Amino acid sequence: MTSGKQRVDGQPAFLLQAHPYRETSLVVDVFSRDYGRIGLVARGAKRPRAALRGVLVEFQPLELGWFGQGELRTLARAEWQRAWPMLAGPRLLLGYYLNELLQRLLAREDAHPALFDLYADTLQKLALAPRDDQRHEALLRGFEKALLRELGYGLTLDADAHGEAVDAGASYVYRAEQGLLEGEGGSDGELLLSGAQALAIQADDYTDPQVARLAKSLMRSLLAHYLQGQELRTRRVFIELQDI
Repeated sequence: MTSGKQRVDGQPAFLLQAHPYRETSLVVDVFSRDYGRIGLVARGAKRPRAALRGVLVEFQPLELGWFGQGELRTLARAEWQRAWPMLAGPRLLLGYYLNELLQRLLAREDAHPALFDLYADTLQKLALAPRDDQRHEALLRGFEKALLRELGYGLTLDADAHGEAVDAGASYVYRAEQGLLEGEGGSDGELLLSGAQALAIQADDYTDPQVARLAKSLMRSLLAHYLQGQELRTRRVFIELQDI
C-alpha cells in the first residue's frame, strides 16, 4: 500500500508484538487484513488507566484506526471485534510461532488478505481444540504451506521439478528452489520421500505418523532456507519444551 500520509479506520488486525517506547507508550507490530504488517506507536498505552492497555492483546481480533506516514504510524483507536478463547499452554507458544513467521517473512505494508483470513481461522481452531489434539500439527503445516505460497515460494508435491505427475511408487528428493527430483540420492540436509508420501503432504493428510514427521522436516528445511539463517526464537524454546 502507499507509504504516504493517510488515515485508516475500521481495519481488522491482530497484534503480533509490542515493546516499550519512551516512558508511557508502546510500539506495536500488527498484521492488518488490507495493509499487511504495519508498525504503530500506541501513545500513552502503558499508563495505568489507558484505554488501550487491556485491548492490545495478542491472538484477539482487533479493529484499528491509525494515521500518519513513514515507518511508524500513530494508533488512533483500537477495539476488540469480539472476544475469542485465549490460547494457553503449548498452544500459546504455537501462536507465537505463527506470529514470528509473519514478522520474519512478510515485508511491511504488503497486503495478504487470504493469509490474514487463514491466520485468524488457524488461531481460532488452535484455541478451541482439545489440549492433546493431534490436529495442531496439521494446522501448522497448512499455515506454513500457505505462507510460502503467498510469498511466491509455492510448494508443489503432486508434480516433480520437470512438471511430470508424481509416481506414488517412486522415490524422490526435495530441493528448495527446484522441487521434487526422482531417483536422485539426497545429499546432507536433503529430504528423501516416496511419491505416496509427497502426495499425502500435498493433500494435508497426516494420518500416517511417518508422513507427519516428513512434513515437519520438509517445512523446517524450507523455512530455514527462506529465513536465510535467521533463527526462530520460538523454535529454540520448542527444542527445550516440545517439537512443533
